[in-house]
Amino acid sequence: MIQKIIPIVLALVLMTSCYNPDRNCTDFKDGKFAFTTTIDGEEKTTIFHRNGDLEIDYFDGKADSASVRWINDCEYIVKKLNPKNKSEEQSVHMKILSTTEDSYTFQYNIVGESKHSRGTATRTE
Repeated sequence: MIQKIIPIVLALVLMTSCYNPDRNCTDFKDGKFAFTTTIDGEEKTTIFHRNGDLEIDYFDGKADSASVRWINDCEYIVKKLNPKNKSEEQSVHMKILSTTEDSYTFQYNIVGESKHSRGTATRTE
């Protein structure tokens, strides 16, 4: 019995370890996107326009601009252009993990910190 199970388990492990998610990152370098997250138990949505090396975010009725510096096709650094306090001066490292036709899943963290968060951005235009 065990002799039959081992090859099956081994085949399943090999097939799933070779899986790579789609990452058509260049499709998401420019455009208008929405990202929804929960803050203090309330869902909040950020709309952002990214074009070249500029990103404009709209959150809670306020607009803010940031520079975008692409490290490679799937990773970039965002830095606020007009920070209002010390925490806004910190750059954020963004990494696109997977893509679909109209969205991408990403991981982000403050540059230099080890804690990562995840989210999904959806193309709105």
